[in-house]
Amino acid sequence: MRIKSIDWQNNKIKIIDQTRLPKRLEYLYVNDIRMLWRAIRQLKVRGAPALGAAAALGVYLGIRDFKGIDLNKFFQTLKKVSRYIASSRPTARNLFWGLERMNRVSRENKHKSINRIKFLLLKEAKEIIEEDRLLCRKIGSYGEKLISSRDSILTICNAGILATVDYGTALGVIYAASARGKKISVYSCETRPLLQGARLTTWELKRQGIDVTLICDSMAAVLMQQGKIDKVIVGADRIAANGDTANKIGTYALAVLCRQHNIPFYVAAPYSTFDLSIKSGKEINIEQRPAEEITTLFFKYPMAAGNIKVF
Repeated sequence: MRIKSIDWQNNKIKIIDQTRLPKRLEYLYVNDIRMLWRAIRQLKVRGAPALGAAAALGVYLGIRDFKGIDLNKFFQTLKKVSRYIASSRPTARNLFWGLERMNRVSRENKHKSINRIKFLLLKEAKEIIEEDRLLCRKIGSYGEKLISSRDSILTICNAGILATVDYGTALGVIYAASARGKKISVYSCETRPLLQGARLTTWELKRQGIDVTLICDSMAAVLMQQGKIDKVIVGADRIAANGDTANKIGTYALAVLCRQHNIPFYVAAPYSTFDLSIKSGKEINIEQRPAEEITTLFFKYPMAAGNIKVF
C-alpha cells in the first residue's frame, strides 16, 4: 500500500519520521515552524521534492496564527518565516522553489485581505503537493521506457516515496517499470554516513515487492566490473543550467564508474530541482553536515529492512 511521506492533516504537517526507519513507521505532526526547522535539519523529513512541499506548508504554518489587519506587518512576518525555513538546509533547490512559489502568491494578492491571502497560501501549498505527485508519475512514465525486463539497476541514497510526496523520482522509474510487468532487480548503496540507502531504500523497495540487494558503497565498482549492473538511476538535490547535478555524496563516484564501464547513468528529477539562475555546479552551495555523523555510531537499531539480501 502506498504511503505519503508528507501531507496536510488536521491543520498540521504530517510527516514520516525517517530517522525511525526501518525499525518502525512513525508519524510526526508538526504544528509550528521551529519544529519544522528541526525536522528538516535532523533529516526527519528529507528528499528534495519532499522539502519543497514541507517548505510551502511551513510558510502557511508560520503565518496561520497572525493576528491583526496590518498588511505591512503581515508581509514582514511572512518574509521572516521564509528566511527562517530557508536557513534549515542549503542545497536542495526544491525547498527554495517552494518558498518562492508561496511568496509569489502573496505578492500577486497583496491588496487582498489577510484572511484571503492565508487561504490562497494554503491552497498553493496543497497544489504543490499534488503537483509533485503528478510530476513523479510523469518521471516514472518517461523513465520506465529506458528500462528493460531483467535489468539490474543500481541506486544511491533514497529517491523514492520517502523523498517525495508519495511516489519517487529514481525509484518512481523502478515502480513504473515494475507496474508494466518488467522483472527488475535493484542494488541499493548503503549511502554513508547516514545510511539512507540501507535504512530507507531497502525498506521502501521491500514494502513495494521489488527485488533489492544492499551493498556497501565501495562495492559498486566491483559489481560493475563483474557485469552485474545494467543501469544506474539517481535523484538530485539541485541541477544547474548546464546540467551539473548535486546529489548525495558518492553520486559523482558512481557517474565516473559508469563512464569507465560504459553503463548508462540517469538522473531522475522534477523541474522544481532545476536552478537556471546558476550556470554550473560550481555555484551550488553544498551543505556541510556535523562531523559526528561520521565519527559517532548514531543508529542503535538494525540499519536495514529485515531479512534483506546483502552482497
